[in-house]
Amino acid sequence: MAHDREVASLASDIETLFDLAREGEDVAKELSSEITRFSGRLQTLEDGMLLSGENDARAAIVTIHPGAGGTESQDWAEMLERMYLRWAERMEMGTVITDRLEGEAAGIKSVTFEVNGENAFGLLQSEVGVHRLVRISPFDANARRHTSFASVFVYPQVDEDVKIEIKPEDLRVDVFRASGAGGQHVNRTESAVRMTHLPTGIVVQCQNERSQHKNRASAIKQLRARLFEHEMEKRRAEEKRLEDAKADINFGSQIRSYVLAPYRMVKDHRTKLSIGDVDRVLDGDLESLMHAWLVFRKTGKTAGDGKDELPE
Repeated sequence: MAHDREVASLASDIETLFDLAREGEDVAKELSSEITRFSGRLQTLEDGMLLSGENDARAAIVTIHPGAGGTESQDWAEMLERMYLRWAERMEMGTVITDRLEGEAAGIKSVTFEVNGENAFGLLQSEVGVHRLVRISPFDANARRHTSFASVFVYPQVDEDVKIEIKPEDLRVDVFRASGAGGQHVNRTESAVRMTHLPTGIVVQCQNERSQHKNRASAIKQLRARLFEHEMEKRRAEEKRLEDAKADINFGSQIRSYVLAPYRMVKDHRTKLSIGDVDRVLDGDLESLMHAWLVFRKTGKTAGDGKDELPE
């Protein structure tokens, strides 16, 4: 809602500035600044609408590994690490490096770090895959052009403790007479309890106690345990899905190319978005690339025609 109000306020300010311009006031610089702000806030608002996945709002864990190529790829992996840390800083998200293995001559052999902020996982999913760098190598005495690869993978951070909330409206409770052994009182009164958790279809029942209240408490305890296991199964399935996706990453299917020579361009091969200012991207300005991917994920629409040829 706060973003909605800010966008509406900026739109009103822009309309006022246009009125002043029509009256002959010199407001071109201010108008350009406000339009830029409006565009940025509008994109942020749209990103929020596009981030609708179950885990999109969570914090993220990022891992980066260099491909084959020794120092070249290890240096590229470190450049990617810096890019994402700078992006997180721009987004005012906290980062914690949890594991880092230095390269022998330069760069890194691997790094894992947390990105703690709202929608970190949803945004960083755009980066999962192989990233390709084409440049004149600073490590080649003959100044030849080299191609390097590094892979990026992202996991959602999950709470250590699974919280089980049982809403009254999600329960159907049936009471009935107990059957079998248990004494006259148990068999004569409707003390047995059957609970059905409607969202999951899990059913538990208890009829061992004489008191319906005690049977209800016991059934709730059983249901909580069953729901805990249900949530853990969902978590294990999600972890398996993520591991399967990670296994599918191979160094022959890059998602994005960063070309520093013979010309300068970043091109995303999924969304077809091309950006000429490579330095700005490598310094962490990833918003337009992430936004294009979110739109592509939701609608299948690409940002360009994909006709630009990149050097092999």
